[in-house]
Amino acid sequence: MAMRIGTELPSLDGASEWLNPAGSGTADSAPGQATLVHFWAVSCGICKENLPRLAELRDRYQDRLRLMAVHMPRYPADMDLAAVRAAVEEHRISEPCAIDNRHALRDAFQNTQGWVPAYYLFDHEGKLKSFAAGERGLAMVSAAIERLLDGPR
Repeated sequence: MAMRIGTELPSLDGASEWLNPAGSGTADSAPGQATLVHFWAVSCGICKENLPRLAELRDRYQDRLRLMAVHMPRYPADMDLAAVRAAVEEHRISEPCAIDNRHALRDAFQNTQGWVPAYYLFDHEGKLKSFAAGERGLAMVSAAIERLLDGPR
């Protein structure tokens, strides 16, 4: 079952490890700020193609949107932490990045299909406003971000 609109932002405490850990953990680290959690994997080409667009969103909404990355391995080779660190550096992922080798966050976000890329947008109160996955997922969630942050409140 997929996470329903209005569901609260799950705890991110189940991460195996954190890269760029400043402000990681829970929504308490950014109260009153919208949050975009994106699931990705080093073996996912679409994920890598979308990382520059995510950086643009991060820069555009820097004071109003917190980004959180979750690296969710799809294959045993994806669990190579050195490869994940290299990808984080290469693609300039500066937001906190949870390593979900035990799939605890996948389960917390009810991502039972193991979708990557997958995008979860939470509003200022920590309630799910939008979810999208796959090739067109970022375009769909980008529109929801614009409505949430640029539209009337």
